[in-house]
Formats: sequence, structure tokens, C-alpha cells
Amino acid sequence: MTSGVVAVWSHRNTLRLLVRRDLAVKYQQSVLGYLWSLIEPLGMGAIYFFVFGLLYRSATHRHLGDAAESYPLFLITGIFAWMWTNSAISEATNALTGQARLITTMNLPREVFPVGRVAGRFAEYLAGLPILAAVAVVYAALDKIEFGVWLLALPLAILVQATLLIGLALLLSSLNVLMRDIERLIRLVTRVLFYATPIIYPLSLVRESGMPDWVKIAYEVNPLVGIFQLHHAVWYPDEFPDTRLLCLSLGGSLLTLLAGAWVFRRLEPAVLKEL
Repeated sequence: MTSGVVAVWSHRNTLRLLVRRDLAVKYQQSVLGYLWSLIEPLGMGAIYFFVFGLLYRSATHRHLGDAAESYPLFLITGIFAWMWTNSAISEATNALTGQARLITTMNLPREVFPVGRVAGRFAEYLAGLPILAAVAVVYAALDKIEFGVWLLALPLAILVQATLLIGLALLLSSLNVLMRDIERLIRLVTRVLFYATPIIYPLSLVRESGMPDWVKIAYEVNPLVGIFQLHHAVWYPDEFPDTRLLCLSLGGSLLTLLAGAWVFRRLEPAVLKEL
């Protein structure tokens, strides 16, 4: 894994060029261009606010606690982070199959290609942070939230999330070359993960539900649960994950990175032969 990190770092300029190319290709011949990376999550937030913030307002507010009066901020905080997760996983899965010519002709560490997809989607996430900050300032001016030391939860959330996503990118991109069903399976898995992660609802709703204990334990083993709790804790300190949940997210993300790097290296000869 150390050699892989060193190889990617030594080719960081190439990685930056690949990210720029991917962003340029993605938004070429588009009138709104990069604004689509903001319109989609904001549109999703508006839909979920209409359903849960208006139609089911009373039921939603019973479980939101401090976030009840600023539910739109709670929503877009989770959705902006989810868009990074969803896009990175989906696009990294075919990072090798979609760039076979480059991979087989350029003398680059192959890890650069899946990592580049994660980095590209992170750039889109960064573009949405000013919108998120502006909404937070409005609610702070209305005394619905307070700024404080909990803002430091954001860089921690980003670091842990990036670790998890890079591990998944390495794992899925290599497996997808040998088993093309992986790409189709991931579409289903990401849809399940969206509702199996506290993005549009608080974690307390799951913990206070009548589900069996083993289901709740399995739910919290998902590293994304603690990661999204960190994102929400930036504005709502009560959402900060407890020690057990934080350790599960940190440990799960690191193990995923190690497993992804190991599988990528082991499968690399077979992957190159298949490409």
C-alpha cells in the first residue's frame, strides 16, 4: 500500500490533469455546465423537504431535535455529501474499463485512474460548500443554529469519507474488469445505501425504532453512518457520533482502503491482460 501511495503522489500532476479532463468532458456541450453539480443535489433536497418537511412535518419534527427548525440545512448537508459518495462509487467502478487505451499505453500507476474519479467528484462537492455555508449563515442569523468548534467535524468527515471512497474505488474498479456484473450490482447497492444511511433522517430514528437489536447493529457497522453523522454534527453537535460509532467508521474506512489496495495489486496482472 505504501508503494501505491508513493506512486500516486509522484504522479500527482498527471492525476490533476486527469481530473480536469474528466470534468471538462463531463460538462462539455452543456449550457449550465458545472452548475449541474449544484442543481441536482438542491433539486433532491427540495423534493425530500416537500415530502418530509411539509407533508409529514409533524412526524419528521418529532425525531429531528435541534434540526427540526432548520431541516433544509440538515437535508442538503447530507445530500451534498451523498452526491460525492454516489458519483465517486459509480464512476470509479468503470474507471479502468472506460479508459483501457490510456491504461495500456501510458506508463502510469493504475491506481491513478480510480483515485482520479474520487478526486473529480470531490471537486464537485467543494463547489457546493459555498451554497451550504450560505444556507447555514441564514439559519445562524435566525438563531436556529450556532457556529462553533464543531465546524472542525467537517475536515474529519471529508478525510474519513475520502479514505473509504478511495478504498472502494480501488476494489470495485479492479473487480469490474473481471466481472462486469459489478457495475450493475453497484447501482442497486447505492440505492439501498441512500436509505440505509442517516442522510435525510436522524440516526435517533433508527435507534429508537422497534427493529431487532441485530438489525440496528448491522446498520451501524456501515462506515457511512458515522461519516454522515460527522457531516451533520458540523451544525448539530448532538449528531456527533459516539465513540463506538466513530471507531466503526474510522476502522471500517481504513480496512476498506487496505483491502482495496491489496485486491487492486493482486488483480493488476489479470486486469491488464483482460484490458
